[in-house]
This record gives sequence, structure tokens and C-alpha cells, in this order.
Amino acid sequence: MDNWRKSSYSGEGDGNSCVEIANTPTHVAVRDTKTPSRATLTFPAPAFTAFIDGLAKQP
Repeated sequence: MDNWRKSSYSGEGDGNSCVEIANTPTHVAVRDTKTPSRATLTFPAPAFTAFIDGLAKQP
């Protein structure tokens, strides 16, 4: 995957202490920004969307 992107909340200083995501039509991949060549987690797009929606509902 070539379309990795970081959160817009990743700013200066500790901005590399986050994750990056990349999308395909059917899956979302997640990797650690500090070690991008290591393991990548891949989720079906609907499962990842449900996960993010659940996070958004947290207080």
C-alpha cells in the first residue's frame, strides 16, 4: 500500500508516536509510524468503520 496517512492530530514533536492508515476498497491497514516496516494490521473496511464509530461515541 502506498497511500499511508497520519492523523491530522499528529503534530510537531511527538507526531511520530501515532499510527498510520491506508485504505483499499475492501480493507483498512494500520501500522506504527515509528516502525513502518514492521507488522501491519489489516481489517475489513466495515469492521474498521464500526470501530471508529464506536470510538467517536466515547465520552
